[in-house]
Amino acid sequence: MDLIDVPAGLNGVAVADTTIGTVLGDEGFYHYRDYDAVELARTASFEDAWYLLDRGRLPDSAERDTFRADLAARRRLPDGIVPLIDVAGALPGTPLARLRTVLSAAAGPLRLQPLLDLDAADRREQALDVAAVVPSILGALYRSGAGLAAVAADPDLGHAAAYLRQVTGRQPEPEHARALEQYLTLTIDHGFNASTFTGRVVASTGADIVDVVCAAIGALAGPLHGGAPSRALDALDAIGTPDRAADWVRGEVAAGRRIMGFGHAVYRAPDPRSALLRDVAEALGGELVERAIAIETEILTTLAELKPDRPLPSNVEFYAGVIMETVGLPRQMFTPTFAVSRTVGWVTHALEQAATGKLIRPAARYVGPAPRRVAGVGTVRPPAPTG
Repeated sequence: MDLIDVPAGLNGVAVADTTIGTVLGDEGFYHYRDYDAVELARTASFEDAWYLLDRGRLPDSAERDTFRADLAARRRLPDGIVPLIDVAGALPGTPLARLRTVLSAAAGPLRLQPLLDLDAADRREQALDVAAVVPSILGALYRSGAGLAAVAADPDLGHAAAYLRQVTGRQPEPEHARALEQYLTLTIDHGFNASTFTGRVVASTGADIVDVVCAAIGALAGPLHGGAPSRALDALDAIGTPDRAADWVRGEVAAGRRIMGFGHAVYRAPDPRSALLRDVAEALGGELVERAIAIETEILTTLAELKPDRPLPSNVEFYAGVIMETVGLPRQMFTPTFAVSRTVGWVTHALEQAATGKLIRPAARYVGPAPRRVAGVGTVRPPAPTG
């Protein structure tokens, strides 16, 4: 078989056809199905965007209400999962690691089966079950680890508001719930990013939907993928005041370190998610938001001076952390909150991949030493044919 050389990281390589959406990095644009994703986040609900990915179109009013009620029912923790929460909540490690632990054990209580053995309707049902229950698991895990009682999902709240209440234990202020909802809607899907591609590889093997999500979570946990919002906020803490931003950036660049919250693997034009999240943050207001806006200006100016040939605009992570902290989410829950929305994208891609029936099995080009015999051992030959 002749091998095809591709760029490192598969950059610019189309590995599948999809109807879910794509990212046009040179244009600063991305979409879900046939709708501008940023416009959806600006004007629609999280459930609207989820319905679009699930059904291929936006819902009417009755369909929206039915879908929202269906998701609310699926957010309830199955009895078989509840005993696992306190055990996993006490384990060392990150909330994402604990989520993987509980989800792995949840395949039984959720009665999951390999995607290969299900028809399209049953695959969809199991995908909805897993994506809907993830925020409830995360909220319960966080509160268990903090020594707090779990908060049941409120069926009268939307997906974002219910999750915020399950983490904080408080009825969310409407503007906080809406701000979080807009962030979640913006991050449901974003092309064949590392976690989405990882999930599709696992889905292609015919594994169950929790296997897909757990594998994708592993990719999301990496600081170069989903771990940036908290690190971007850590940078704001390290900088302190806007007048210190330029010197801080120069020091980080001189040390060869990345400036979290700036630059993107795909976008060459400004990240459209960042622009909307800045608007959302400004609407929330507060000292942190004002300081973030002032520091962002200083960082952008300094990066343009230091790297004039490489545009490094603000990306989604910069204001994501600012918004999540402002609405009351603890910093350790920033990346898990990203998983709340991205799980919807992962399971949608899993269903699309499973429908193809095609195993993803690329090759690698071997560049090591030439094969040789082990000293003192003869050549191993296949047995001669018999009969």
